Amino acid sequence: MSTAAYQARAAKFASRKRVNHVATGLAMAAMSFGLFWLFWILWETLLLGLGGLNFATFTQMTPPPNDEGGLANAIYGSFVMVMLATGLGTPVGVMAGIYLAEFDTKSWLASTTRFVNDILLSAPSIVVGLFVYAVVVSRFKSFSGYAGVLALSLLVIPVVIRTTENMLQLVPAGLREAAYALGAPKWKVILSITLKAARTGVITGVLLAVARIAGETAPLLFTALSNQFWTSSLSEPMASLPVTIFKFAMSPYENWQKLAWAGVFIITAAVLGLNILARILTRTKI
Repeated sequence: MSTAAYQARAAKFASRKRVNHVATGLAMAAMSFGLFWLFWILWETLLLGLGGLNFATFTQMTPPPNDEGGLANAIYGSFVMVMLATGLGTPVGVMAGIYLAEFDTKSWLASTTRFVNDILLSAPSIVVGLFVYAVVVSRFKSFSGYAGVLALSLLVIPVVIRTTENMLQLVPAGLREAAYALGAPKWKVILSITLKAARTGVITGVLLAVARIAGETAPLLFTALSNQFWTSSLSEPMASLPVTIFKFAMSPYENWQKLAWAGVFIITAAVLGLNILARILTRTKI
C-alpha cells in the first residue's frame, strides 16, 4: 500500500473516530439531562411526600380544608378499581393476543385488530374517559366505580394484547411442531407449551398495564369522579388516589397539599415497585 493511500485511510479512520466521540458525548449528555430531571423529581417526591406520611394517612378519610385526615378512602378506591380493571381487561387481552399469534396472523380481521389496538395504545386516556362517560355515565345519569373500572380496563386491554402477541411470537416454532407430532390438539399446545413458555413476558405485560392505570386521573374524572367519604359500593362515586392528588394539589389549603404529596409518594412507590418486579420477571424464570 502506498504512503498516500495509507495516509488517506488513517485520516478517514481519525475522522470516523472523532464523529464517534462526538456522537457518544451527545448521547451521554442527553442521558445525563434526562437523569437529572428524573432524580430531581424523585428527590422532591421523596422529600415532600415523606413529610406528609403518617399513620393517619392510611387510616383516616380525606379531610375538609384545614382539618386533620388521611387518604384511606382514596387508597382503597384506587386499589379496588385497579384490581377489578386488571381482572376484567387481562383475560380479554390475553385471549386476543393468543388469537392474533396462534390462530389468525395475516387475515383482514387480524390486521384490523392490530390497527385498532395500536390506536388504543396511543390514544390519550381522557378520550377513553369521555367515551365511557358518554356510554355509561350519561346513560345511567350517575358517576360510579363501575364506570371507572370499565374505563381503566379499556386501557389495560391494548397493553396486554400487544405484549401477549409479541411474547407468543418469540416462542420457537419447533416447540409447537414437536407437540403436534405427538398428537396434542391445538388448544393443548397453546395452553401447555406456548403460553407456558411465554408466561414471564405475559405477566410482565400485565404488571406494566397495572402500572399505567394506577396513575391515571383523566378517565376517573369523567367516570368515578370522587368521594370524600368511605364507600365500598361500586354503584356510587368512588374516591381514587390520582383524582384526590389532583384536587388537593390545586387547592390553597396546606393540609390538602401535604396529603397530595403523600399520595404522590405512595403512587410513585407503587408504580416503581411494579416496574422493578416486571424487570425481575423478564430476567428470571417463574
